[in-house]
Amino acid sequence: MKEPPYPFKLGKRAPRLDSRTLKLHAYLRPRSFAPAPPAIDWTAKISSWPMMANDTLGDCTCAAAGHMIECWTANLGDAFTPSSAQVIAAYSATGGYVAGDPSTDNGAVELDVLNYWRQQGIAGRKIDAYAAFDWTNRETARQAIALFGGAYIGLALPLSAQQQDVWDVPSLWSRLGSQGAPGSWGGHAVPVLAYDSGGLTCITWGAKKRMTWDFFAQYCDEAYAPLSPDWLNKQGTDPSGLDFAQLSADLTAITSS
Repeated sequence: MKEPPYPFKLGKRAPRLDSRTLKLHAYLRPRSFAPAPPAIDWTAKISSWPMMANDTLGDCTCAAAGHMIECWTANLGDAFTPSSAQVIAAYSATGGYVAGDPSTDNGAVELDVLNYWRQQGIAGRKIDAYAAFDWTNRETARQAIALFGGAYIGLALPLSAQQQDVWDVPSLWSRLGSQGAPGSWGGHAVPVLAYDSGGLTCITWGAKKRMTWDFFAQYCDEAYAPLSPDWLNKQGTDPSGLDFAQLSADLTAITSS
């Protein structure tokens, strides 16, 4: 796992493909909801974003979940921020990290974290389900973020991103060399909690980070919509446009097989 030359850590292992993973497009009912809003910002009610140990550990997969919990609960009016200890506990369970043993700090797989989050919970909070979506389809990405209060994504970060205030696709020269190659820096998990016409906003290393839509399409390598029961209750248990009953039935069939 490649490390940056400053005190931030990566930690997303390569995506694991699982044919059982539900696909969001199968549960969106195109005729029953309007196009996604042109801009959404679920971060407005949060004044600070804890590091959640991602400066010292490669626990970004679990820190990303922690920041989604923080965002959901803040928007629900019952703000709760997972502690570093709770995030590290999830990282140990999903990535095999043993406190005090740096050799075990090897990151985690996003699907493992999502399954643990659904089955065991992170910081005492569970998700009901999750569904993968096509990040190259901008409207689907907007719908995922707008409907579910954010997206849980993985990035194959290029080295060029280390020097960018806003993550963007580098010049052609950089793309052809090692600086712009996907994953040349390493894998990283982040929650995307806002978007507008110019790009998206994720949370990473205790702060907001902007990325362009082109960067998102080029360097994202997995994307999921986690379904928080708290968030679904806020939306009315069955968000307009989502066939939640069918999604639940399919999830039950998968987990009982």
